[in-house]
Formats: sequence, C-alpha cells, structure tokens
Amino acid sequence: MEALGALGALGAGAALLLGLYALLYYYLGVATRCRNAVSLRGKTVLITGGNAGIGKATAVNLARRGARVVLACRDKARGESAVYDIRRESGNSEVILMILDLGSLNSVRAFAQSFLESEPRLDILINNAGVLKDGQTSDGFDQAFQVNHLAHFLLTHLLLDRLKRCAPSRIVILSSSAHMYGKIDFRTFNKPTKCLIKGGQSYANSKLANMLHARELAKRLEGTNVTCYAVHPGIVKTEIARSYPWWSLWLVWFVRLFIRNSEAGAQTSIYCATEEGIERLSGRYFVDCRAKVPSPQACDDQLAKKLWEFSERLLGLTS
Repeated sequence: MEALGALGALGAGAALLLGLYALLYYYLGVATRCRNAVSLRGKTVLITGGNAGIGKATAVNLARRGARVVLACRDKARGESAVYDIRRESGNSEVILMILDLGSLNSVRAFAQSFLESEPRLDILINNAGVLKDGQTSDGFDQAFQVNHLAHFLLTHLLLDRLKRCAPSRIVILSSSAHMYGKIDFRTFNKPTKCLIKGGQSYANSKLANMLHARELAKRLEGTNVTCYAVHPGIVKTEIARSYPWWSLWLVWFVRLFIRNSEAGAQTSIYCATEEGIERLSGRYFVDCRAKVPSPQACDDQLAKKLWEFSERLLGLTS
C-alpha cells in the first residue's frame, strides 16, 4: 500500500509539473497570431536585419501581402541567400538587398542616401536588427548602444521625410521585455563594455532606449499621419546571442523550454506594421499583438526627451 501511495504521489507531482509547464508555455512560448489580411500591394517596406530570425520571418509575411521588401543587411552573402528564400516562400519577386552595417554610422548615412535615390516610396520602416554583445564599434560607442539604438535613431531621422511623404506610414521598433532592467546613465550609457555581464546590461539599456525613442518619436510625429510602435517579440530562438560562449547560454537552459520560433516571434511586428485602427496607439508598447503598459522608466517623458537630445548631440544633428 505504501508503494502504491508513493507511486500515486509521484504521479500527482508529475501531473502538477506538466500542468505548470503547459501554463508557462502557453504564456511564454505561444504567441498570439496576427490574423488580419491587409494587402500591402504598392507599398515599400524596409527591414533592418531581415536576413535571419524575426526579421526574415517578418519579411516573408509582408512579401506575401504584396509589398516591395528591402532587406538592409550587413553580410552580402547571407543577405542574398535570404532574398532567394523569401522570394521562393512568398512568391514575390520584389524582394531586394541593400547593404547596411549598423556598427558604422558612415554606413548608415551612405545607405540612407542610396535608398532615397533608388526607392521612391517608404511606407513601413521596421527597425528590427539587434546585437547582444560587448565591445565597441568603429565609431567608438558601445556595440549594443549603437546597433540597437543610435544607428536606428539616425536611420529613422534620415528617412523620416520620405515616410511623411508616403503617409499614412509606420515605424516599428523592436524592443524587449529586457527594457525593465535597463538604466539610462548619460555619463556611461554610450561607453563600450568589455565583459559578458556588462554586455547583457548594455543590451537591456539599449532596449529601454528603444522604448523611449518610440515614445518621444510619437510625440514629434503628431499630425503627420506617421505612427510608431515599440514591440516585444517574446523569447525567440534567434542568432542575437551568437557571440556569447555556449556555456553562458546553458546557465539559462530552462528558457529553452518556452522559446518561440522566429515566425511566432514576428507576429507582433507584423501586427504593428499592418493592423488597421491602431494609429491612436502610436508610441505605445505592444506584446502578443496587444498594447501593454511597460516599466515606469519607459513611460518617463522627461527621460525620453533627454535621450532624444543626447542622441542628436552624439550624431551631430543639432546646430
């Protein structure tokens, strides 16, 4: 009888763990799908980092809707391979590659000039690319700060007139729930980091910067018919942490149980790029295709304005 009781308790424990896993997987691993069928024929979409992961999955979906999709990628060979895949999967031949290295502000400026000279339209800009690594860029800034925030800030600035001319248009900025752990210290925010742990903190800081960028940008775009949205894609299996040693990732091995694939992770980006009637929510934070209240510091209007002015000064955009 004792053995039967022990087996029963073991079974109940296993059932409890299975139920807990199912509950966590439902909330963390399963993304709400974007279910609208909005056509993008005649529209041009620009996606940074569209050669892999969330960006590539987003590109496939928007190409299927008939958009002309421009992939802004650093690696030519990988970009060309992605263009081939996206054309094949979407049945849309209007998918092209343009080279952009967000680790170089000169590359951002050259890219914007080339884009404006070759592409008459820009209807949707998706600031998707990101890195999770330490070190510094060729411009002397922290990698995550420049690639995730500053270079996208500059790119958006340089393309804003074209977005206004093609209005109604949209800007989607990929952030992360990691913004909750971010801090904006203007004395050290842009300084390069040289270790694993500080690289992770820099990533969180840059994701908070993405949130504040979207918030201030929405204010400055009022009345232009250009709207913007910050997006958390969920915990997604991507290549963003490829520069980290394998052993560091196994320290959080349990996260792998709840991880989303790239298609699931792309759903909120697709939603914010296409969903009709969300214009009044410009500047808001979206998770699982719904507006969500972010951390208190991501709602700080004074901090958002100060970050905007700080970014402008670093880029020489102020007189």
